[in-house]
Amino acid sequence: MTTINKNKPVAVTGATGYLAGWIVKKLLDEGLTVHAAVRNPDKKEKTKHLEEMATNSKGEIKFFRADLLSEGSYDEAMKDCELVIHTASPFFLNVKDPQKDLVDPALNGTRNVLNSVNRTESVKRVVLTSSCAAIYGDNIDIQKAPNQTLTEDIWNTTSNLKHQAYSYSKTMAEKEAWKMKEAQNRWDLVVMNPCFILGPATNPHANGESLNFIKQMGDGTMKFGAPPFHMGMVDVRDVAEAHFKGGFTPSASGRHILKGKEASVLDLANMLRPNYGDKYPLPKSELPKFMVWLMAPMVGMKRKEVKRTLGYPWRADNSKSINELGMKYRPLETTINDFFGQMVEEGVI
Repeated sequence: MTTINKNKPVAVTGATGYLAGWIVKKLLDEGLTVHAAVRNPDKKEKTKHLEEMATNSKGEIKFFRADLLSEGSYDEAMKDCELVIHTASPFFLNVKDPQKDLVDPALNGTRNVLNSVNRTESVKRVVLTSSCAAIYGDNIDIQKAPNQTLTEDIWNTTSNLKHQAYSYSKTMAEKEAWKMKEAQNRWDLVVMNPCFILGPATNPHANGESLNFIKQMGDGTMKFGAPPFHMGMVDVRDVAEAHFKGGFTPSASGRHILKGKEASVLDLANMLRPNYGDKYPLPKSELPKFMVWLMAPMVGMKRKEVKRTLGYPWRADNSKSINELGMKYRPLETTINDFFGQMVEEGVI
């Protein structure tokens, strides 16, 4: 049981990120002081939305320069903090050098952040943003899980540098975090394992895989059909809430699968159709798997990934997050319409 003092500042790594923006907002709205660790605090276009949040809240924000690959660069941001929320990790699916672009920042970044935690006597708890990607690699893996359902007891054993490198990076980083946690007894570790995160951004000019994915649904990329891809999805605002609860629930421990609902790409299009179907070329059917397999290299996908993921159902048990953290998940219809609506408003689609 770890009780965190809300009068102490909370350090957030990668504070300008898509998920981190909502975590920072939640902390500020609760009246807390946020130590926001960012790569370059002088880039006001990156931090402006966070400063505006602080102005409109009961809380306070302070910015600290920090870099994932620089040992010791998080020390200052953690000073006097009892809680550290580590969200910083790259999320790119198409990279030239998986080791350099994904694994090194995720693994060494986690190591550097936790080394700073080890040097900061005040820290009692770390909440780590991991992913369901650290639990499984491809949808076919889920078919081999007990009851064909993912749980927190399962680890990804099928991803590597050449296949699903992003999932491999998340697996390696989370394993390193648990190893470092076990090597000491001052701070505890609470891990969040969200599935695919969707929902509006606090910084509407942000970019990332979630935004690219939804953009493709509305810009005509999928007008001839959606890939038969089934996945777990969760609202970014709910994931932020889970991080907050993970930090301030004394009994919170271990891993937590964060999932609102399982759905296919076509399901999402059908949820958008009532509001946007007459204005945007949303997909109306699913493409045959063999066609996606043939086209895969042209759209930056690997055929092995298509073969092992498309056409297989996705299932995960989110009961631990509901029972232990008291999570209540938003309807997926709300998430996707809020997200698409923001992108329309901002002229992204």
